[in-house]
Amino acid sequence: MRYLPKSPAEREKMLAEIGAGSMDELFAVIPAECRLAGDLDVPRQQAESEIIDYFKAAGAKNATGYASFLGAGAYHHYRPVIIDSLVQRGEFLTSYTPYQAEITQGTLQAIFEFQTMIAELTGMDVANASMYDGSTGAAEAVRMAMRVTGREKSLVARTVHPEYREVMATYARHQGLPSWLVGYEAETGRVDLAALKAAVTDETAAVLVQSPNFFGVVEDIPAIAEIAHAKGALLIVAIAEAVSLGVVRAPVEADIVSMEAQSFGVALSYGGPFCGVIACKEQYLRQMPGRLVGQTTDGTGYRGFVLTLSTREQHIRREKATSNICTNQALVALMATIFLTVYGKEGIRELAEHNLAKADYAAKALSAGAGAKLLFGGGPRFNEFVLQTDEAPAALSGRLLDEKIVGGVELGRWYPEMKNATLWCATEMVTREQIDRAARVLAASPAEA
Repeated sequence: MRYLPKSPAEREKMLAEIGAGSMDELFAVIPAECRLAGDLDVPRQQAESEIIDYFKAAGAKNATGYASFLGAGAYHHYRPVIIDSLVQRGEFLTSYTPYQAEITQGTLQAIFEFQTMIAELTGMDVANASMYDGSTGAAEAVRMAMRVTGREKSLVARTVHPEYREVMATYARHQGLPSWLVGYEAETGRVDLAALKAAVTDETAAVLVQSPNFFGVVEDIPAIAEIAHAKGALLIVAIAEAVSLGVVRAPVEADIVSMEAQSFGVALSYGGPFCGVIACKEQYLRQMPGRLVGQTTDGTGYRGFVLTLSTREQHIRREKATSNICTNQALVALMATIFLTVYGKEGIRELAEHNLAKADYAAKALSAGAGAKLLFGGGPRFNEFVLQTDEAPAALSGRLLDEKIVGGVELGRWYPEMKNATLWCATEMVTREQIDRAARVLAASPAEA
């Protein structure tokens, strides 16, 4: 009876037990206008076979065969089939936080391997595996910098993902994260170094930048680090597109790296769950939120793994906790671990080069038509670029959809100064034919279309 309505006799027994004479009496505290007067108008009950047929028919209505140029923090990369084959094994799929090392060596080792590969990719000494996603990771990294420096102010580049900044604003509302924005150079799309230098003071705890930034442009991390460190502030580098580390120099000058690892084999899944991570220099290890798995040896000398660091509110006194991040992200991190293992060092580099080449070709092809202009085209970038058109993005998007193409993300809602600008992304999943088709749509005037 667990999933079925109660019988009339059962309902009467329950009402009598609580002292209510009827269902109307039970719900009398709810205003009459808010109560349902009659039965719901729902279809009759169906057999399992009928339900399956219904959903197959509904699924057939979904749009398929579309070329997508969306990016902006969520990237369409190929996922090797081995990922789901392994993560759906019961040992991984149903596992809880691996507190008991003697029975969770497999999960602990998987987390340790993930931490190791992330540390190598980011150029940091240590990495965790317990952030919800890139946005919460960035906010937690700022809090971490405040604990390390004992300061309370932070500077955030406007080129950091706008939604990451919105999450930080939510944190700030209740946890005291005062921050100020630093603009970008109109020509390059990079952080305005002069403005940054003027804004950093002896009270600044952290400087947060993203590279490649929200426009797809690679920031000058060594120059930014020099400015931040001159005033004793920590440099936090956020990375939204993890595949970029295959060709983009690791931000070794940073003190903390906050990364979204979704690109490493994690499905888009309508927005989550994703895989956030924080990596840092060893001297800041004790202030890192989340969990950390360490390698050791057991009593007989065999290699083993243990949960080494877990300074959360449920483990220590609240005032000493480094985070209230409690979800075990090991399953999603395992997807990234398998992805990185399958590709290997050379494979990740080749994948990144493929993305780089596709985006370069797309940027040139899409900006070749009349009325289209490539912004920030002079500096280094990865697989995203900003395109400005004479035509309004909404109208252009409509014309593209008619050709089964999902165009770029409109930037005006976050950057009012960038009129008719859209952010485009070209990963290895976009074909040359699809790029050429999108270029023809842009080249054709609205009247011709």
